[in-house]
Amino acid sequence: MKKFLFLGCLLLATAIHAQSNPDIVFKTTTFNFGKIRQNVPATYIFTFTNNGAKPALIEFANAECGCTTPEYSKEPILKGKSGTIKVTYNAANMGAFKKNVNVKFVNQQLPVVLTINGEVAATSAKEKSK
Repeated sequence: MKKFLFLGCLLLATAIHAQSNPDIVFKTTTFNFGKIRQNVPATYIFTFTNNGAKPALIEFANAECGCTTPEYSKEPILKGKSGTIKVTYNAANMGAFKKNVNVKFVNQQLPVVLTINGEVAATSAKEKSK
């Protein structure tokens, strides 16, 4: 029984280690816009640092829907340098939202998940008349 418990813990630790990427460190992976106005796009720029020995290259950054657009540099990020991923939410639909962007780096098994959230509120009549 102890062998199975040890083996299970070892496998779990290996899986957790495989999911983390100590070479690429994001300042934050989640951003809350709070309340934003309907049909006024909201943008946040996620920043990361390449702490690895090799240049970091983003293979792809995919949003889970068309309402969210990620933009990133196609150039390698050298060791010790920082890069950014600009994420824009179109704010077309009213209500609370939570959107993920999967960012896959070359030579990394799993993508990093960036999350934006907030609440889209209607534009007031006063704001519409401006």
